[in-house]
Amino acid sequence: MKVEILEFVEGARNSKGVAVIIDVFRAFSVACYAIDAGAVRIIATAEVSEALKLKATYKNCVLVGERDEKKIPGFDFGNSPTEIIKADLSGKTVIQTTTAGTQGLINAVHADAILTGSLVNASAIVKYIKSINPDHVSLVAMGYRATNSAEEDLMCAEMIATELNNEKFIAETRIADLQNSSGKRFFNPINIDFSPPTDFFLCTMVNRFDFILKATRRFDGNIDLMKIEL
Repeated sequence: MKVEILEFVEGARNSKGVAVIIDVFRAFSVACYAIDAGAVRIIATAEVSEALKLKATYKNCVLVGERDEKKIPGFDFGNSPTEIIKADLSGKTVIQTTTAGTQGLINAVHADAILTGSLVNASAIVKYIKSINPDHVSLVAMGYRATNSAEEDLMCAEMIATELNNEKFIAETRIADLQNSSGKRFFNPINIDFSPPTDFFLCTMVNRFDFILKATRRFDGNIDLMKIEL
């Protein structure tokens, strides 16, 4: 099994084999919390206009997403696990669009299979990949706004790669250090309304969930994310 680490939308476009599109802060942590809150599936899309169109098609749905880290006007929730964990999404379809994570899903056009990646279900991702034993794994760290390398996404990629190699990854110190680097924005009081400190801690709860979210490309070019229990 060959494992490579890529970044940004370009990395998603170049991914092959099993692509794990990683967005720890916060898209694919939010996706896991949404499924845990009862959502039956997630439709990921790149454009706000497409999300609004999907909302008109699906009656029992909610809009979740951000631009510039903030909730999009007219959306039900921002890209915040703190909001999602309080919600009852039982039976609902979540329509999600974000600056980085969902762009990676849409652009992974050459991959044989696509998974979302986050710290909250990292070991489940490893377990699933080992169970299918692909020849190639592409770990795509989407980064901050899909333009700047993000320590948390690269760390998640490193964790998955290490555990695929049957070695142990020690995360605690690295996660604590994130509070002084890429996670620092969650502790800035001016961001508390849309990026509260609780988001940092919810996104770094390693292996909170024992399921993966696997992507299927839809007829309209968007992505269905479905839960697979492990």
